[in-house]
Amino acid sequence: MIVGTVMRKVKSRTWKKQRYFRLQEDCMTIWYKSKKAGNTHSTFSVSDVEVVREGHQSEVLLSIADEFPPDRCFTLVFRGRRGNLDLVAESAEEAQSWIKGMRKLIENLENMGQKEKLDQWICDWFNKADKNKDGRMNFKEVQDLLKMMNVDMNEHHALRLFTMADKSRSGTLEDDEFVQFYKMLTQREDVLKVFQEYSSDGQKLSVQDLEEFLRHEQLESEGSQQRALELIDQYEPSETAKMLHAMSIDGFLMYLVSPDGSIFNPRHQSVYQDMTQPLSHYFISSSHNTYLLEDQLRGQSSVEGYIRALKRGCRCVEVDCWDGANGEPIVYHGHTFTSKILFRDVITAVGKYAFKVTEYPVILSIENHCSVEQQRTIAHHLSHILGDKLLRTTLDGHIADGLPSPEHVTTRQELKGKILLKGKKIGGLEASLNGAAEESIAGEVSDEDEVADIDEDHPHGDSMRRKGKKSKQRLSKELSDCVVYCKSVRFHSFKQSRLHSKFYEISSFTESKARKLIREAGADFVQHNARQLTRVYPSGLRTDSSNFNPQDMWNVGCQIVALNFQKAGVEMDLNDGLFSHNGRCGYVLKPEFMRSCQRKFEPDNPQDREGYRPVNLSIQAISGQQLPKVNIKEDSIVDPLVRVEIHGVPADQAKQETRYIDNNGFNPIWYETLQFTVHVPQLALVRFVVEDYDKTSKNDFVGQYTLPLSCIQQGYRHIHLLSKDGTSISPSSLFVRVRITDVA
Repeated sequence: MIVGTVMRKVKSRTWKKQRYFRLQEDCMTIWYKSKKAGNTHSTFSVSDVEVVREGHQSEVLLSIADEFPPDRCFTLVFRGRRGNLDLVAESAEEAQSWIKGMRKLIENLENMGQKEKLDQWICDWFNKADKNKDGRMNFKEVQDLLKMMNVDMNEHHALRLFTMADKSRSGTLEDDEFVQFYKMLTQREDVLKVFQEYSSDGQKLSVQDLEEFLRHEQLESEGSQQRALELIDQYEPSETAKMLHAMSIDGFLMYLVSPDGSIFNPRHQSVYQDMTQPLSHYFISSSHNTYLLEDQLRGQSSVEGYIRALKRGCRCVEVDCWDGANGEPIVYHGHTFTSKILFRDVITAVGKYAFKVTEYPVILSIENHCSVEQQRTIAHHLSHILGDKLLRTTLDGHIADGLPSPEHVTTRQELKGKILLKGKKIGGLEASLNGAAEESIAGEVSDEDEVADIDEDHPHGDSMRRKGKKSKQRLSKELSDCVVYCKSVRFHSFKQSRLHSKFYEISSFTESKARKLIREAGADFVQHNARQLTRVYPSGLRTDSSNFNPQDMWNVGCQIVALNFQKAGVEMDLNDGLFSHNGRCGYVLKPEFMRSCQRKFEPDNPQDREGYRPVNLSIQAISGQQLPKVNIKEDSIVDPLVRVEIHGVPADQAKQETRYIDNNGFNPIWYETLQFTVHVPQLALVRFVVEDYDKTSKNDFVGQYTLPLSCIQQGYRHIHLLSKDGTSISPSSLFVRVRITDVA
């Protein structure tokens, strides 16, 4: 890999071009360029690669399977929304050396500790700044490096640090000297201040000092002496200090930047909620038009959309089925120019990736526009490709009085590892179990889908509306029988649902219809959602794949709030934030007051709720660390500000921000406190945003982090920022102090 290899980069059946690939000396960066002289090169970091797929495991490589054998082909899958890199090596041996090499490099990265990651980061900067590659840095290279690192430092101070680090008096910094320079540059006065406040002698934290810090500041009172000893053992780099049962400033900083010192409670990283409640008692991570990677009119359809969504913990994916050639149903956004993929390829991908991240059930939301014949083909593919994964009958073999739980287990089968079909059904579940529908080959059902509902966003009707609301559709018995707990029905009213609806019936609403119901009958909507599933999807006008605010829908207990996963933005940040806890399993238990058909919760009047207990949230934004550059101009340095947003019931929607700091994205200091009153903390999400202030135009996004208020650890905490795409931008972080108290 270090010597380099010529491989074909493949984008389609007709686009196959040779590129020269090489692993750079840092063993962290892949460099590649065209074989033609003079062409610019490109690079990507090994840390950007999530996984390596071997053989024909992408649509692109499958399309050229007749041309190149699988043992020469592999795919690099990147984190976030970046497209895959499909490669064909000259030989099977070369392919294997890259596949094994990349997997080893990824494994090494994943096993790195906090200190090793920081050392690697320092090494990366050294290599970037060492322009002439002589293994040392002169003062001019150091000045250029400071600009690259978002540091605006006057020349005199920079020279003073440079001279102090240059122990050899050579006028350049070599490896160890550069590390010393970096340490002086990144000295954390803010952390030192806290350290000295609790240190008895100003030099170290004894077990008693650390115990007091954990109890008074971090509000960790349980077994705090044992906890203090564990933290010293885990994070203290000095063996001498460890023997004395003490923590140095270096160990204290390592603790604060670790998961234990994170704002996100590590105890919530695994499944910790009650998973034995009915499905309707959970928020369920859900995707809209999952097959699309881009916009809704001309974008590419791909099975990669399903793979990406399922690997993010999504538990409800959507499939739009239409008649295709040769009797094979296709998936695409009907009556648009989006590309088409085969239904059987979608189901194969779903079957393969559904339970890679979590075992909890997946709901396959079918929007069926097919003829009866091709519906039978759909049913055949579902049964033969998914096999035992497809739920074909009720778990107990009889009708219960409510939906099963994600963890439902009987002597016969369990819901974990199962795929549930959401779609239209002939008759009810009772008739299916009693065999009453055995005789019919096909039946008529009312047309209930996104196409029929599109007139809600076009009140006067136009070319986008293609079917009347009252039209009927022929449905094959084979496909109907695949639907068990999620029968799609048209919604009439909350009263009608309360009196006549079955627990296994589910209605879908456009965002505008859902908002109308929230305005008119919010409390009724909450009670409806305690018993039945509801799906909400984006307006047909969102042709750019933008999203609506999901929080409005969660406030009334809607479980399946379907978003365009391919579109980054605040809405997907909220979705990622809500589903970041409970083991990222795609199911989050709703608050207790939203799970009862008897209790009343009105999101617009939270103070009327029984058990109403508002809290005060105080966040002191102390400092930022190594914020990324957002402007590619060499001399541009970030002017950062921090905004804290509360997303919840209408009374809780709020945001406040700090002042901006001039020309310092490396270690800005704020020491500003932002205060909020939160009326329904159980539903609140807190979003931290860093922006680059611009007085003449819109501020530039730098990084963000979103989490449920219920997952926040109090005290001095680091917030590890994420990119717009939701991927890590380590070591960029914020340092804050958090307090949550009951309103007096």
